[in-house]
Amino acid sequence: MTQTPLQDSASSSPDSAAAIPTAAASADSLRPPVAKKVRHERTHHGDTFVDNYEWLREKESAEVVDHLKAENAYQEEVTGHQEPLREAIFQEIKGRTQETDLSVPNRKDGWWYFSRSVEGKEYGIQCRVRAQDTGNPVADWTPPAVEAGVEIPGEEVLLDGNVEAEGKPFFSVGGSAVTVDGNLYAYAVDNAGDERFTLHIKDLRTGELLPDVIENIFYGVSFSPDGTRIFYTVVDDSWRPYQVKSHVLGTPVTDDEVIYQEDDAAMWLGFELSSDRRHLVLGIGCSEYSETRLLRFDDPTAALTTVISRNERVLYEAEPFLLEGPDGEKSERIVITHNRNAVNSMVSLVDPAELTKPLAEQHWSTVVEHSDDVRVNGAGVTSTHLIVSIRKDTIERVQVMGLTGLGTPAQEAPVEPAFDEELYTAGVGGSDYEAPVIRLGYTSYFTPSRVYDFVLPTPAQPAGELLLRKESPVLGGYSAADYVATREWAVAADGTRIPLSVLRHKSIKQDLTAAGLVYGYGSYELSMDPGFGIARLSLLDRGVVFVIAHIRGGGELGRHWYEDGKKLAKKNTFTDFVDATDWLAGSGWVDPSRIAALGGSAGGLLMGAVANLAPEKYAAIVAQVPFVDPLTSILDPELPLSALEWEEWGNPITDPEVYAYMKSYTPYENVHSVAYPRIAAVTSFNDTRVLYVEPAKWVQALRSATTGAEPIVMKIEMDGGHGGASGRYVQWRERAWDYAFIADSLGAVELLPGAGLK
Repeated sequence: MTQTPLQDSASSSPDSAAAIPTAAASADSLRPPVAKKVRHERTHHGDTFVDNYEWLREKESAEVVDHLKAENAYQEEVTGHQEPLREAIFQEIKGRTQETDLSVPNRKDGWWYFSRSVEGKEYGIQCRVRAQDTGNPVADWTPPAVEAGVEIPGEEVLLDGNVEAEGKPFFSVGGSAVTVDGNLYAYAVDNAGDERFTLHIKDLRTGELLPDVIENIFYGVSFSPDGTRIFYTVVDDSWRPYQVKSHVLGTPVTDDEVIYQEDDAAMWLGFELSSDRRHLVLGIGCSEYSETRLLRFDDPTAALTTVISRNERVLYEAEPFLLEGPDGEKSERIVITHNRNAVNSMVSLVDPAELTKPLAEQHWSTVVEHSDDVRVNGAGVTSTHLIVSIRKDTIERVQVMGLTGLGTPAQEAPVEPAFDEELYTAGVGGSDYEAPVIRLGYTSYFTPSRVYDFVLPTPAQPAGELLLRKESPVLGGYSAADYVATREWAVAADGTRIPLSVLRHKSIKQDLTAAGLVYGYGSYELSMDPGFGIARLSLLDRGVVFVIAHIRGGGELGRHWYEDGKKLAKKNTFTDFVDATDWLAGSGWVDPSRIAALGGSAGGLLMGAVANLAPEKYAAIVAQVPFVDPLTSILDPELPLSALEWEEWGNPITDPEVYAYMKSYTPYENVHSVAYPRIAAVTSFNDTRVLYVEPAKWVQALRSATTGAEPIVMKIEMDGGHGGASGRYVQWRERAWDYAFIADSLGAVELLPGAGLK
């Protein structure tokens, strides 16, 4: 259920209020699929809930599959008149996208790695070319000039996704790695959409695949520094990553060593190599506390060591590295980003010897102090600098400081790359430990993605230097000047100010005639950061005012913002969204009768909740892979990822108060007799995070209860996972489907004068 939101999810537009189309009328002659009712009782804490549609969970049942296919057939009939609009939006997305393109090369060890996309092909092609070492650090870390569609001398193809995907219903890469010497390439492939991957290893000297093949692994792979082993993660039956294993190349997979197994069903396990590749770093945790374990690579007899025990209930991340002292000697240190006496987190430096003492007796040096106004998201190191990610005034930023004097009064002041927009996102996009630069990604609502290299500060250049490597091209006559993004604030019933990002075409007038779309997520402390989206332009160009509601439960305003929208405060997320909708309805920009809502995954739960809370405020709701039956899922620890959700929503199995609170808002169990707006539930058959059965049951309940005539449809991708189908053209068509449903429902099907592709 946890996922990074679809950043480009939201927007719709008006033509004229009188032109709201006839989807409902066209549905009058159609009969939606009616699932049989099979009584199923669920009893907890003395409360019995009768679920007549639980039988739809039987994924292997031919009757269930036939029902889902009937749902698809129904939605195709109901929405068939939207096909020209879908095609138009698809062509707009395609027409604005430079289909033959490439990423900015990123250096790792002795190679530059990059990906190419080719017009007409669904998937990227992973490539590399040798790097040069001339002795000039900045020159050696300046990416080579690579041209779209032009092969450069010495270019090697590591993986062509189009070849790999041929004949497969789905294709996704869940991780890749290259040995330090550049000879071996490992990649993990999913051909079903269920996020279980098969690991292959290629010898890049010969192009041949090694016989080592590992089935059913999870995201992420890494080679050991000496290239003799590869590390990977395995999930348990409930789809929780619980084992990190090590495979020695050339040995049977059955001999693979379990480096660590996490048996707590509420804890998530992952791993990475430390920046200097001296340690394997295991991260174990939930949303409220964590534990880091380290394994040294330079000592074959070394055992895992724990930085801070989970029993201390500290939420933290740890990065070990060698710090040079005033005498020139290097000694082991660990930089820890933590919430110990710091709700918004802070950064400390600790000598590993301190970790043998009780926590209360340990000496930690403060590197970045706690602030009520600044959320510290994380910290990492290069050989010369500390890199800190922070969030201030809702905006994600990057700061750097030299390692000299770190944690002492001689510590250097932080340096922050400067950008000239109010609403933007800047984040570290990767860097090599020895590099004199760090790679930054930058975007805003109307600035296409940019890639910068930031030359790290030196005494000769104390402010560092931003070097623009690329701005993603946008074709079709796009101009940022045609659009406006502003920060507005809604006010909740309890007086809380809710930040909104309001996006519109510059020609929209504040005359109560436009259509509006409100998008939200509001869970897991995930922030809906400013980001450019080509598909969104198709809605803005049709006059839709697009509002991103930064509601409680997200992370935009610090840890308190998250905590005030989780567990027994979860309803704040839903009421904040309704308050954001009320702001839009009263803003003067839109006709209050022409507002739609959009959200996905946990944002799909949000859609279901607001549909029950305030159905009259929305003309249409699109819920993508919606988590609309959370109580059923979380009550069953055997279901995928359910136990991991207890720290987000509470544990309704053991706590009757949590059970009652969740039951009071869960979308499926609170469907009632009311006129629901047009609703589209969009899902995937192989989704392992939010099972298809949740929207399938929800749609049946909605149709049974609604007193209105608006159509309620479910669109299911039979070969997709949590993110939908895998190819880029298919994904564009899926986005076009969602946006056409919204635009059609709002009477916003025509382009504004002068808008659209040029």
